[in-house]
Amino acid sequence: MKKSFAGVAAIATVAAIIGTGAFAQTVLRFSHTDNPGGSRQAAAEVFAEKVAEYTDGRYEVRIFPAGQLANDPKAIEQLILGGVDFTVSATGSYATHLPSLNLTAMPFLVDTYEQGWELYDNSGWLQGEFDKLPDVGFRVLATWEAGFRSFTTNEPLASPADAATMKMRVYPNDMIRWSMEAIGFQTVVMPITDVYLAIQQGTVNGQENPVDTINSLRFYEVAPYVTLTRHVYSPLPLTVSEATWQGFSPEDQDAVSKAAAEAAAFSRNLVRSSVDKQIADMEAAGATVSTPEIGPFREAVASVYDKAREVYGTEEVDGILADAAAIREALPAN
Repeated sequence: MKKSFAGVAAIATVAAIIGTGAFAQTVLRFSHTDNPGGSRQAAAEVFAEKVAEYTDGRYEVRIFPAGQLANDPKAIEQLILGGVDFTVSATGSYATHLPSLNLTAMPFLVDTYEQGWELYDNSGWLQGEFDKLPDVGFRVLATWEAGFRSFTTNEPLASPADAATMKMRVYPNDMIRWSMEAIGFQTVVMPITDVYLAIQQGTVNGQENPVDTINSLRFYEVAPYVTLTRHVYSPLPLTVSEATWQGFSPEDQDAVSKAAAEAAAFSRNLVRSSVDKQIADMEAAGATVSTPEIGPFREAVASVYDKAREVYGTEEVDGILADAAAIREALPAN
């Protein structure tokens, strides 16, 4: 594990006065890239409230939204180095530090939220990968929700044929990039905090993210064609710096884990129950929302599974594919 900056640089101790006594309160920094009105911020506020409650006020989780401290890749780096204590990001964002996590972004693994929750909570393959992360410098506390990735573009996207003339923003994840290229896009890697302006200026034609993120970051304003392909299930593991975690007592570890689980349940319910209204709000704001024929998109990305086997190994790829297939069979879509 990499050493942190003088222990945990992100933890600041302040004096808090209660009644006639004083106690040392530890401030923990939580960085994320969602806007203040988004679901990640709402879940982070629940998490912060529960941490304070379950530790009798000895810890304050201070939240820094909208990339104030760092974009997603840099926030994860800061987890390892001790610059921040918590972050929440798409699973593929963590793959820079554990490449096998790229496989969670393979296209069309699951079809429903319930299937996705089962995959992230109970897949033997995925839990085994998460168990490797403390040696990297951070650990997964719980999985928050973002939903299924779809497209926003500044030109209509009815089929893969339309992608041939478009530049698509992607985040640094091989699987997403391979899928976009298989569909026909030219890909451009950039931080999510730069995407709105890049579309506005014509650097890219669009981006792909869950509806919750599209709505929160208002991408539909500059890329008003919202195409609901739901091509990747993209939840948000909440992670804690391993240096921070090891600084907790066992009781505080239990308290933080409990807070994370409760915030995850809140996040899942909030995102799933908000999608229809978010779509309606985007339409009311002038966006054109459509659900294309999915078959051509599925066919276009079929080669991605074989490419993944070549790069990551047949055993790894078939492990997560087998878990996903079993889950789809056990929890069929309605």
